Amino acid sequence: MTRLAGKSALVTGGRRGIGRAIVESFLAEGAAVMACGRGDRPDGLDPAVRWATADISNGAAVDALHRSVADAFGSLDILVNNAGVQLEKTVVDSTDADWESVMGTNARGVFLTCRRFIPLMAESGGGSIINIGSISGFHADPSMALYNASKGLVHALTRSIAVDHGRDGIRCNAICPGWIMTDMAAQAFAQAADPTAAEADAVARHAAGRLGRPRDVAAVAVWLASDEAAFVTGQTHIVDGGLVAASPIDPRLF
Repeated sequence: MTRLAGKSALVTGGRRGIGRAIVESFLAEGAAVMACGRGDRPDGLDPAVRWATADISNGAAVDALHRSVADAFGSLDILVNNAGVQLEKTVVDSTDADWESVMGTNARGVFLTCRRFIPLMAESGGGSIINIGSISGFHADPSMALYNASKGLVHALTRSIAVDHGRDGIRCNAICPGWIMTDMAAQAFAQAADPTAAEADAVARHAAGRLGRPRDVAAVAVWLASDEAAFVTGQTHIVDGGLVAASPIDPRLF
């Protein structure tokens, strides 16, 4: 399929996991894609994907990324703010450095990229911004205070961008994944006393009978980036296999 033919896209945090799946799905749908991350170009990335090394929590780095996108594409149709970090700490245990790390990437990074790229998108008639939020922005995961807070900010910022820049042709939505099997999820399960039992318990709580895969999120991103979602903006789209739809009572008791 070529639902994104003729469109240009930037995906932050495109090295692995959800970001990598979005990059590959956009490319398969005909988009011209640039991805970025803090490290060098990852192994195995399709040669058609342009790569930029960038720390999106840093304003100067975002300015440089803007120049790279403008030089490569001239304009931008799709922006995916996927870059993020996770930290398992309570408020009391969190340090100032932890705040800078988590909020710097997950919150300030989304703000900086949106602020820098919205004018470029508006110049050519608008486009689609897709912010990767989380169900943790609605429901607090234990010992993940800063991560939960950062995703709540992303959801609120998404609505503000949609309202403020709709007249510029900008659509802005958030995808809120649940348990998606990425390195982040594996790290979270590893914190449990019995990681295998913790993962089995998580699976049992999903109506879909499994945990999510990066391509489950990528499929929603493709739709939001496409003209099929032309009337969809300012929304938080939960992609969690039915996890938060259920009662907290363990379904295996029935």
